[in-house]
Amino acid sequence: MRHTRNKVIFGRGSRAENRRLGDILRLETVGGALLLVAAVVALVWANSPWAAAYQQLREFEIGPAALHLRLPLGIWAADGLLAVFFFVAGLELKREFVAGDLREPARAAVPVAAAAGGVLVPALIYAAINHGDGAAAQGWAIPTATDIAFALAVLAVVGRNLPTALRKFLLTLAVVDDLIAIVIIAVFYTQTLHPLPLVAALVPLAGFGWAVQRRIRSPWLLVPLAAATWTLVHASGVHATVAGVLLAFTVPVLPRRRERAEAGTGLAERFEHALRPLSAGVAVPVFALMSAGVAIGGPAGLAEALTQRVSVGIVAGLVVGKFVGVVAATWLVARFTAARLDDGLSWADVCGLAMLTGMGFTVSLLITELSFGPATALATDATIAVLAGSLAAAVPAAVVLRMRDRAYRRIAGSGQDGDDGVPDVLAARAAADR
Repeated sequence: MRHTRNKVIFGRGSRAENRRLGDILRLETVGGALLLVAAVVALVWANSPWAAAYQQLREFEIGPAALHLRLPLGIWAADGLLAVFFFVAGLELKREFVAGDLREPARAAVPVAAAAGGVLVPALIYAAINHGDGAAAQGWAIPTATDIAFALAVLAVVGRNLPTALRKFLLTLAVVDDLIAIVIIAVFYTQTLHPLPLVAALVPLAGFGWAVQRRIRSPWLLVPLAAATWTLVHASGVHATVAGVLLAFTVPVLPRRRERAEAGTGLAERFEHALRPLSAGVAVPVFALMSAGVAIGGPAGLAEALTQRVSVGIVAGLVVGKFVGVVAATWLVARFTAARLDDGLSWADVCGLAMLTGMGFTVSLLITELSFGPATALATDATIAVLAGSLAAAVPAAVVLRMRDRAYRRIAGSGQDGDDGVPDVLAARAAADR
């Protein structure tokens, strides 16, 4: 009896610890920190005396050869693990369109335009700098992506007193940015399309959709269906991460009456809550570990890499293009349409946020591999540029947002209230601007 009781107590402790670990991994700061640590480890390892072991790890092949899935670990990280990341991103996308800010055109117009501008201008800058270089021109989409994990982590660290509207603006912008990135990957980086596997993928995809619509949550059914969908999409030539988004779009967002009474949330939100620790704690950090390790070659090698046209285009796109695109698109929509900037935001806040969108890490590295292939000279230069450009965008963004945070903290401390005793947002914003 005592033995049984100990087993039960141990089981409860394990479940509690697992829940606590999951809650930790859902924090933006922790996810961003794990991503940063993985990238630093990859860089240090790739430039150490053990660099050969790092390359051997990336090139180590595993998987069933009969299904043409005996792939290097680097490919598994990019095509397989990132499918989990895009599944979670797809769930978030659908939730925003069905039950979030994106369901209201008037509220969504400004951040959606900002996301579009933040994609268009960096792409144009990169294309202009690399005009005439056919090989380098393939990387035009590299500086268009914003890494939501890094951006939210920086915002969480430096902006505890910033208005909630700023985080919502960034989240909506990043969600739309992810959607555009998914479309770019599917349309522009599918080199050879095999229609038969793509059509065949509709069968397990439909089965997955049928199961989740009936609120079946058994992993013994859903995981094989998801794996079959991923395998067939991979065989079709379309990048396999697109399968994650397609699967996510089949998951219902709004809860049924019984679900509302029992859990209060829909299936999409529950899936996202369950899988975000796997995405933030495993999938994205492992991808960073497999992708960020490039041989820099010391200060001279770094300087040489950053002077290449492909690198200049990426850094300029991330640091200048993202800022100009986001701010210009936001101003144009707010100036010439009925859409307006949220009352809780000022233009100084928007400028700080626009700088922050230049942190293009995860998806930028993925597009780098799709553009230039692994272990090529262009891929090495582009990876270095993504890391340098993201850092160059993050530092001034953190400084500006920290200044804004202090301004809002002073306003909160001074207790500027409206007639009803609630802090007057407009007065606080005006005072913060001063």
